[in-house]
Amino acid sequence: MSAPTPAADRQSSAPNGPTDPDGPTGRLAEWLAATTLDDIPASVRERGVHLILDGLGCALIGAQLPWSRRAVDGVLAMEGTGDTPVIGWGRTTSGPAAAVLNGTFIQGFELDDYYPRAPLHSASLVLPALLSTVAAYDGVRGADFLRASVLGFETGPRVGLALHGSQMLSRGWHSGSVFGTHAAAAACGALRGLDAAGFEDALGLAATQSAGLMAAQYEAMSKRMHHGLAARNGFYAAGLAQVGYTGIKRVFERPYGGFLSTFGEGHDPDAAQITKDLGEQWHTEAITVKIHAAMGGLHPAIDAALSLSADHNFDADDIASIRIQVPDAIYHHGWWQPERPLTTIGAQMNIGYAVAVALLDGQVRPAQFHDARIDADDVWQLVERTEVLLDSAPQDPAWTEPGYNTRVTLTLHGGEQLTRALNQPHGGPDDPLTNAEIRDKYRALTAQVTDTARAAEIEKVVLDLESQDRLDDLIDLLAAPVRGALD
Repeated sequence: MSAPTPAADRQSSAPNGPTDPDGPTGRLAEWLAATTLDDIPASVRERGVHLILDGLGCALIGAQLPWSRRAVDGVLAMEGTGDTPVIGWGRTTSGPAAAVLNGTFIQGFELDDYYPRAPLHSASLVLPALLSTVAAYDGVRGADFLRASVLGFETGPRVGLALHGSQMLSRGWHSGSVFGTHAAAAACGALRGLDAAGFEDALGLAATQSAGLMAAQYEAMSKRMHHGLAARNGFYAAGLAQVGYTGIKRVFERPYGGFLSTFGEGHDPDAAQITKDLGEQWHTEAITVKIHAAMGGLHPAIDAALSLSADHNFDADDIASIRIQVPDAIYHHGWWQPERPLTTIGAQMNIGYAVAVALLDGQVRPAQFHDARIDADDVWQLVERTEVLLDSAPQDPAWTEPGYNTRVTLTLHGGEQLTRALNQPHGGPDDPLTNAEIRDKYRALTAQVTDTARAAEIEKVVLDLESQDRLDDLIDLLAAPVRGALD
C-alpha cells in the first residue's frame, strides 16, 4: 500500500469525532489525531530518537539469545513466512508475528527502557508494532515514524498512571503488558492516519486485549514475550480500527467492564491522569534508559552496592550480612528467596542475586547471566547472607517517588556497617542518562553481536530520522543476521 494519509482507509459510518469528546478516552483520541510533529517540542523529539536507538540496540543484542531462538522456532512454525523482517535473523514473517518476536527481542535481556512511575517498557511495545506497520506501506517517512513513536511513548505512561502504576506490580499483574497495548495502538494509529473516532476504536480494541501475569518472572521464558504480545495486540487494534471494525467506546470511563473499572477494581483508579497536562507535560523525557541488565526496580540497589564498593576498602569475604530495604512494588516484584538452579530470567529479576554479582564483579551486564556465573558458589554465599525487608515508609522526606526508595546496608565481620540509600538509580528521572551515554550504551551492546560499520549506519539513520524520506535502508540493516550475545 502507499504511505498512509489521515483516515485514508477507514471504512466506517462513525462520526469524525469520539462518542464523548469531553471524556478521557475522547480527549486522548482527539489529541492523538490532532498532534503534529511540529507540536512536539524539539527536546522531546531528540529524546525520542535516542529512545528508538536504545530500543533497536536492545533488539539486536536480544535477537539471538537462547530463549529468543526458541521463540523464533515456535512462532515461525505456526505463522510461516511473510513480508515483515524479523530483526537480526534475515528472515520474514507476518506483521503480527514479527511484532511478537521483535518485542520479545527488545525485552530479551532486561536492558530496555522503563517508565518508573507506571512501569512499562515503551520501546518493546511501540517499535515492533510500528515496524510491522511500516512493512504494510510503501514509503513511510522517518518524520512520521518519529511522531508515531512519541505518541506511543506518551500514551502508555498516562494509562498506567491512571491505574497507579506500580500498584499493578504489587497485585501480580505484569503492568507494562496490561497498559502497553494502548501505547502500541496509539503509535500504529498515528502511522495509519486514524482520525479521532478511529483512535477511540483502537484504544477500545487495545484495552480488551490487555493481559500479563507477573509470576512469569521466576522461570518462564514467556516474561520476555509479554510486551511483544502487547505490541502485536496494539498493531491489530489500529489495523482493525482503520477498516472500521469498532472497539469499546469510552473504554477508560465505562463503569462496568471498562478498562479502569476492571483492572483498577478496588484500587481507586484516576482517569484524570490520562489527559492531565496533555500536550504540555511530556512523559517521553521521563522514560528511564537502563545501564544494568536487570529489572528496573533493582537498579537503585545495584547502584548503591557499586557505590559502597567504590567508596570503601572491602571484598566479598569481609561481608557478614547484606540487608536491603525496599518499598512495596520492588519487594513483591523483585524478591523471593532464590534457590539453585536459578534461571537467567529469575536472576535478572531477583534483588539478592543482582546485588551479589554487583559486589563481586563490579557490574551487572550480560556476562553476569551466563549459566556458570549464575550457579557459582561465591554468588550463592552472598545470596545466603542477604535479607530483603519491606519498608514502605519514606526513608528521606525529600523522596517523592515511593517506587524507588532503597537502602542497602552491609555489615562487615568486624561489626562495621556501611549504608547507602538511593531514591532512584543513575538513569532515573532526576539523573537521566545523557543522549551521549545512550549512544555509548548502543555502541557497547551492538559491538557484541554485529560489525561496527553496520551498527554505525543504523545509528546514523536513526539520529537523522526526521530527514529520512523512506525507511527501507534502516529495515534492511536491522533485518540482517546477528551473532548470539551468549554464544
